[in-house]
Amino acid sequence: MSKIINIIVSLMFLFICCQACDSPPPAPQPQKKAQKKKPEAPRPEKAAKKTGEKKYVPWPPDKDGKGVEIAKNLLSKNYYVVLDCSGSMEDKGCSGGLSKLEAAKNALSKFAGLVPANSNLGLMVFYAGKIYEMVPLGTENRDKFTSAVVSTKPGGGTPLFAAMRAGYMNIEKQARKQLGYGEYTLVIVTDGEASSGQDPTRIVHWILDNSPVQIHTIGFCIGNKHSLNIPGRVVYKPADNPEKLEQGLHDVLAEAEQFDVADFTKQ
Repeated sequence: MSKIINIIVSLMFLFICCQACDSPPPAPQPQKKAQKKKPEAPRPEKAAKKTGEKKYVPWPPDKDGKGVEIAKNLLSKNYYVVLDCSGSMEDKGCSGGLSKLEAAKNALSKFAGLVPANSNLGLMVFYAGKIYEMVPLGTENRDKFTSAVVSTKPGGGTPLFAAMRAGYMNIEKQARKQLGYGEYTLVIVTDGEASSGQDPTRIVHWILDNSPVQIHTIGFCIGNKHSLNIPGRVVYKPADNPEKLEQGLHDVLAEAEQFDVADFTKQ
């Protein structure tokens, strides 16, 4: 009897095992795909930094919100002369028997007479290591301009960076009076390289990148080898005699006629 029972149990066990073998394995549970995080849209200020765009800054900038006296003629052209009166201007290298400063005095006196009556003219000089504004930008000042030029004396070094920066700041003051309208030209007359620590390259690029001011340089008796001879940015004219110095100043007026302030765009 026990043998029969054992046989029956064995058969039942085999039957159960066979049923298990025929059943498919459990289907794998679907795994949730990891969702990729969408990139956050860049904020405007971050996008500007990434693309190199510059925030628009109106020119001229308003200083401390202080009001200024508005100019009568908003469209006036402005010519601000920076004259090198360093010690080397006493030399007579290529100025026809005159000192280079005497030749510059003659040329600038003629230049003052050519500037249109409705244009503003101003003068700054550097002498004995210091910078002086001799004549502020204005219209009825030609005699004062000529007298100031004639009174200059040579001496000291060549602080070109500081002089150009100071000249630009005075132009900016006038631009606020004209509400940014008009045209602005910084005219540099120099006979040599800048003093140590006074390389003007950085201030030149800053002015041209941040304002519509044009920079004209006349290199007197130094040829083309000068830090202000920056092709495509500065209008540079070499002058190896008094006649070419006069012509270079005359060209400032002629080329200003061809400049349209509307062409100025911030880079």
